[in-house]
Amino acid sequence: MSRSFLVDDALAAYLAAHSPTPTPLQLELIEETARLSNASMQIESAEATFLQFLVKVSGARSILEIGTFTGYSALAMASVLPTDGRLVACDVSGEWTSIGRSYWDRAGVTDKIDLRLGRAIETLTEMPEEPTFDLVFIDADKTNYPQYLDLVVLRLVTGGLLVADNTLWSGRVIDAGVDDADTVALRRFNAAAAADERLDTQLLPLFDGLLIAVKR
Repeated sequence: MSRSFLVDDALAAYLAAHSPTPTPLQLELIEETARLSNASMQIESAEATFLQFLVKVSGARSILEIGTFTGYSALAMASVLPTDGRLVACDVSGEWTSIGRSYWDRAGVTDKIDLRLGRAIETLTEMPEEPTFDLVFIDADKTNYPQYLDLVVLRLVTGGLLVADNTLWSGRVIDAGVDDADTVALRRFNAAAAADERLDTQLLPLFDGLLIAVKR
């Protein structure tokens, strides 16, 4: 699992020693995912516990996740939702999410998670255009981040949280010599979120860059 490019080994160890630790079941999922060739797509454990913290302090009952991979972030957030809470998880891969589903079953949170397979843009456009979600977490294909912004803000309740991962992109967002599609899209997303009058936005140097916004 990747660690923030802003944190060295010594500081990472210190942070881990003073932060919540993953559950044994979450550790199993982390270890299984680590054997995949694309394991770096999984969020780090500190980010998962931070998402749990955001769910708790915001009182979120309805969550939208764009990009589920092997289900670690969904497992973490669903585990702290109230019994009547729900999490809509969007991903394109039945193979990756099948790993997560087995852990959701073992954790007893499957009934809280509505997994929707397919392109997230299509999944979102099929949803009613009305405020429904208390928290949205975006951690998917970077080229579509700007398109996700408008689609999710429409569906976020007033006072709801928008959380987007990888928004510093290992520092590449400020490197003028980098102009690949992912980096350009992330720059556009960060600028659009900062300028959006519907949002109060903070871009934070957490993990690989975390953008957190509150809908006004």
